[in-house]
Amino acid sequence: MRLEGRSLRVVAALAAYIIKGMALSVRWHEEGDASVRALIESGQPFLLAFWHGRGVMVAHAYWRVGGRKIKILVSEHRDGELIAATMAHWGYGAVRGSTRRGAVKGARGMLRAAHAGYDLAISPDGPRGPREVLQEGVIELARISGLPIVPVTYSARWAKRFASWDGFLLPLPGARGVILWGEPLRIPRDANKDTLIALQQTLEATMIDLRQRADARVGRIEMQDKIS
Repeated sequence: MRLEGRSLRVVAALAAYIIKGMALSVRWHEEGDASVRALIESGQPFLLAFWHGRGVMVAHAYWRVGGRKIKILVSEHRDGELIAATMAHWGYGAVRGSTRRGAVKGARGMLRAAHAGYDLAISPDGPRGPREVLQEGVIELARISGLPIVPVTYSARWAKRFASWDGFLLPLPGARGVILWGEPLRIPRDANKDTLIALQQTLEATMIDLRQRADARVGRIEMQDKIS
């Protein structure tokens, strides 16, 4: 069912209330945040990158390190409307588009936001996967905008893992959780194709490793990690 008007606003407000409440109830341990805090304190905008399945707590993670204003790339699919309306309750803006459908529109909107001094946020395996396969859009956006890419993830032992394509992980109230930040990665504006491909592979490996380390910190083992 497509939510519109008042129904959309009500559901978004309720979702934001629930997410905020759950985030504040989790006993978070944070690692690797020194670099992102330094960027924020210096006034250097950056591009926040996180896997789609580990996105629900990113707004809280950004708030914890003192983030001020951010634009999030949100899918043009119907569920993107709800996500955008929910994020508005955190004071965060949205740009509609994706790494695939609506990519040109999304890139233009994100570049305008970057030029206006906003931090940017993107899930580079969204909106429909494959899971934890990094699309090239985030690399190209970082190259053109000049913003460093900052990977982030979270995990919690007591959490609900949904049977969705992205393995969506929702920490439960009172859980012990961890937020891990990666080191900023800069993409040279004059990088050639081979360099861009190598940086894309590096970022993908870094984000997978970051997620695995977060899971290990709280004692989670994901199915694909068992297989691999």
